[in-house]
Amino acid sequence: MDLFDFNNNEETAKPLAERMRANSLDEFIGQKHIVAEGSLLRRAIATDRLGSCIFWGPPGCGKTTLANIIALRTNGEFIKLNAVNAGVADVKKAVETARENLKLFGKRTYLLLDECHRFNKTQSDSLLPAIEQGTIIFIGSTTENPYAAMTPAIVSRCRVFEFKHLTNDDIIGALRAAIKSRHKGLGKQGVTATDEAIEHIARMAAGDLRSAYNALELAALTTNPDEDGKVVITLADAEQSIQRKALSYNEDSYYDFLSAFCKSLRGSDANAALYYAMRLIEGGCDPMLVARRLVVHSAEDVGMADPRALQIATSAMYALEKIGYPEARIPLSEAIIYVCEADKSNSVVNAMYAAIADAREVRDDNVPPYLKDNSFGSKEDKANSNAYKYPHNYGGYVEQQYLPDSLKDKVYYVPGNNGYENTVKEIRERKGKKR
Repeated sequence: MDLFDFNNNEETAKPLAERMRANSLDEFIGQKHIVAEGSLLRRAIATDRLGSCIFWGPPGCGKTTLANIIALRTNGEFIKLNAVNAGVADVKKAVETARENLKLFGKRTYLLLDECHRFNKTQSDSLLPAIEQGTIIFIGSTTENPYAAMTPAIVSRCRVFEFKHLTNDDIIGALRAAIKSRHKGLGKQGVTATDEAIEHIARMAAGDLRSAYNALELAALTTNPDEDGKVVITLADAEQSIQRKALSYNEDSYYDFLSAFCKSLRGSDANAALYYAMRLIEGGCDPMLVARRLVVHSAEDVGMADPRALQIATSAMYALEKIGYPEARIPLSEAIIYVCEADKSNSVVNAMYAAIADAREVRDDNVPPYLKDNSFGSKEDKANSNAYKYPHNYGGYVEQQYLPDSLKDKVYYVPGNNGYENTVKEIRERKGKKR
């Protein structure tokens, strides 16, 4: 065996998902809102002027692939670390290498950090000066919300790009390309697949291309060739490879059932909501999807009319996660019935959208002085803080301005006339609240 055979064997031994990884933006699948022609990120990559950034999104949506494409396109050096096993010493070594590259060769160094949300404060602090000074170009990859899971100092110095789940069409196209590709895919193995099999894998992968590739490869490796020596992946093979039952309805019906479930919750029809929920689940839909929609609607359509609805829906989702299906059918059904039978109010959603609109358009940063954190302020600041009326000194409530001057008369939340919101009105009247 010569060197070329060895290298070829090493390549074919890689998982299909790794072999099919895109090497250019033209091959990159999905995320058009980020990498479309003329987009900020695409222009930055093309001109090799990309600044520090964070790629945030679900698994298998292309975060690492895009980072690798940047590595191939850049004229700089590229260092890859994983936050799971990289320590402060690794970061310091990468920073020192970056300094040498910049000083001796005038080359920028890109640092790709997978699972960057796993970095603790000490690790992040060791990286911060290098990002701030431009010694390295940081590219973080994470499945967690960076605004909540990462050090704010790092996030504030990066541009955050939010990746989305890939669509079914994206995944179907990728699977068909993998079957045809003789260089990187399954083309040399004589593999074919029925449309039903491909569509099932794509649907059950739920936007995760890596999961879809793995299922396709497993089906190809475990399916016996036919009389002509061809491997034909059927729907039954696809079901086995991804270990989920095929949906017993087409894609349009799936979205119709989901819509009917949500509207039945809003319409207080427990019978219909239970039927559509079980129709979805028995047809192969992930029960967690039903639970997530239930939690959202408990706040969106019940809201302050019965705040217990959110607690019960969240408890059902927790039970589903910890107990599993089918046992969790019982608490899930209880929560569906409760949300349906509860009083309804959309005042929470109305208040939220009104506040979002002002937060985006008004953006008044002039917090009233007595509400500011004046722990380390000047004498004037401390004097202002004394003007703050501590509600507990007034029996639990006292009238004072909390919103900025430009919004002081704004009212976002208006209690409705159903359920607990009548109690909210009574509490407001008892306190003497004006709004």
